[in-house]
Amino acid sequence: MKKIALRLSMILLTTLSVVSCKKDVKKEAGTETASASKTEKLTLEKPQVTLGFIKLTDMAPLAIAKEKGFFEDEGLFVTLEAQSNWKNVLDRVIDEQIDGSHMLAGQPIAAAVGFGRQAKLVTTFSMDLNGNGITVSNDVWSKMKPGIPLKDGKPVHPISASALLPVIKEYKTANKPFKMGMVFPVSTHNYQLRYWLAAGGINPGQYTKDNVQGNINSDVLLSVTPPPQMPATLEAGTINGYCVGEPWNQQAVAKGIGVPVITSSDIWKNHPEKVFVMTEAFIKKNPNTAIAITKALIRAGKWLDDPKNRAEAVKILSSPAYVGADENVLKNSMTGTFEYEKGDKRDEPDFNVFFKYNATYPFYSDGIWYMTQMRRWGQITEPQSAEWYASKIKEVYKPEIWTKAAELLVKEGNLDQADIPTTDGYKPATNEFIDGITYDGKKPLEYLKGLKIGNQN
Repeated sequence: MKKIALRLSMILLTTLSVVSCKKDVKKEAGTETASASKTEKLTLEKPQVTLGFIKLTDMAPLAIAKEKGFFEDEGLFVTLEAQSNWKNVLDRVIDEQIDGSHMLAGQPIAAAVGFGRQAKLVTTFSMDLNGNGITVSNDVWSKMKPGIPLKDGKPVHPISASALLPVIKEYKTANKPFKMGMVFPVSTHNYQLRYWLAAGGINPGQYTKDNVQGNINSDVLLSVTPPPQMPATLEAGTINGYCVGEPWNQQAVAKGIGVPVITSSDIWKNHPEKVFVMTEAFIKKNPNTAIAITKALIRAGKWLDDPKNRAEAVKILSSPAYVGADENVLKNSMTGTFEYEKGDKRDEPDFNVFFKYNATYPFYSDGIWYMTQMRRWGQITEPQSAEWYASKIKEVYKPEIWTKAAELLVKEGNLDQADIPTTDGYKPATNEFIDGITYDGKKPLEYLKGLKIGNQN
């Protein structure tokens, strides 16, 4: 009996000790959570939201906002859903099957100006700067390389599309089309590929009211391929090259099937890339929710641009739930390097920018540049006034929502006042393009007149 009583006492003491420990741990964890989160939660109209993305590294702010608890700090319960292609993204946001999404910057603009499916979509947050590249097949590269100047045995960058001219002529002589892939008709990739080709004297073709393929009078045939399918399509010989975001240029190098010839920052330095988009109706119905989502994404952008966090970001993005690419492939561009020809790895510290240079702010001038390219290549079918460009972009880009979110973050201590740009929504004029032509968002018609290939009015 004594032994049984002793055993019972031991069990009781152990149980009490475990309960006590659990209470202490819970108390300690609660204290840590309270001190870590300085967020002043808004009254959310819709705390449970579903947001979409395509498997590209520039979806990173969404993944980080979720994995680092920034959405949760705002009282948001977020489901992130990978989408199959950009058309699917657009349709699902418009049809309210998802509440918002990582999107091509041209998509909400095209929906406003009447190219493709029309809808009232709003951008409150710019996802990133730079991040794309143009890759050609090994065969095309072998034919381009003799015409490219070398330094220390390596090609001098940036490489002009003029090096591609002899290859295209060879294809024409053999009565074969030279084909290149881009991800969507209103994607940055389409406009960057066209810009690079035109700057090198190659006509990428025109769109018209009756022809939405964009290949009228073209020297090359451009077609749509979803980003993750680019390397396989190149390897199969269906296309001879492509313009895409990461990790799909570095994937071609890793697989030994192609060579990136230029990065998008060499076509336009620190260009705007993807945007986060919701419908106008969603924002009107859920204004606080829209601000809270934007707050979490701004915090994620800032976290991503801290160099010490990039290795962790790569690990998170490599998950099949997000980008699902090999860590070593993701690491190249995400940690400040980029590999061109196999073994030709170069420093590219600003290949992926998520916060610095006011990357997250939706500048009107960024959106107007996309509109000038839509007009240049015929997607906007009629000439428009400068005032039209300015008023249209204000229907889509909403920096005032970004500013509300940022000011709350400053108040909470999660952002510095210096991180909020003093601006009228327009960046200063710049000539940091591969052709050196100056772009001023307040003078879109003057800019169009200076471009040699495409509509100039």
